[in-house]
Amino acid sequence: MTADPGTASTSLRRSRARTVDDMDTRSEVREFLSTRRARITPDQAGLPAFGGNRRVPGLRREEVSLLAGVSVDYYTRLERGDLSGVSDSVLDALARALQLDEAETAHLFDLARTANASPVARKPRKKVETLRPSILRLLDAMTEAPAIVRNNYFDYLAANALGRALYAPLFTTPVPNSARFAFLDPAAQEFYPEWERNTQELVAAMRGEAGRNPFDRKLTDLVGELSTRSERFRTLWAAHNVRFHRSGVKRINHPVVGEMELTYEAFELPADAGLQMSTYTAEPGTASADKLRMLASWAATDAAVAAPETVSPERTEA
Repeated sequence: MTADPGTASTSLRRSRARTVDDMDTRSEVREFLSTRRARITPDQAGLPAFGGNRRVPGLRREEVSLLAGVSVDYYTRLERGDLSGVSDSVLDALARALQLDEAETAHLFDLARTANASPVARKPRKKVETLRPSILRLLDAMTEAPAIVRNNYFDYLAANALGRALYAPLFTTPVPNSARFAFLDPAAQEFYPEWERNTQELVAAMRGEAGRNPFDRKLTDLVGELSTRSERFRTLWAAHNVRFHRSGVKRINHPVVGEMELTYEAFELPADAGLQMSTYTAEPGTASADKLRMLASWAATDAAVAAPETVSPERTEA
């Protein structure tokens, strides 16, 4: 028998045997909920701030429980990392109480899904290893806008000619990876004039990927590698911020044409789980639009120089 979440009664349900994965998930839940609670003041939540000496930043647990309509004991259990058996209605109430945005709400539901997953569901989803020919043709057909395709490990799997030219510093490596470049390559801070903001957004997108794919060993290894080698990454990862990577403006200081301000749009590829296509455009009539055309001309010239010289049949000697 399980008690109603709105009461302080103790559940009689037998606890599940804990595993390493359970403990990791509990830690993720605990840190996510506590950091969301800490950022909201009583005034922002529409609550009176009783007492002048508040020992915690943001809301107290009892204030969150009041806003969410659950008991203090039940909310305390949730914030300690135990989302087992939690209902969607309680998750929705928590999202409203903590003023979560769309990405954060989705992340909370992902954490709950993981906490309640069966052993079969805990197996990583099969990943796409190669791009379909139709996707490659689509990339090649896009000639006036840079376009790239990445996987959920932030590897750049393919790009059109202008996309490779735009991200030329990344494509010098056999497997371009935007996360490794941003945090481990010193050139990234010059390439991205807004490097601090870019890295914040990148880690927030990675946190969302980790929430959707918590049992993906390759993704976990990437997070571990960056945590070990980059203090900046460790700091941002500990903040537990989450965001969707769908659209926005990115400033790039290209080594050939200089600084550009581009608008990006990211599209999920529904037939290829984990893949995303991003395109970049410049506002017409701006210096960035002129530089993007210059980049296209440079890319075409560079490709022509790199292409092997062919011999015309008419000039072949007998």
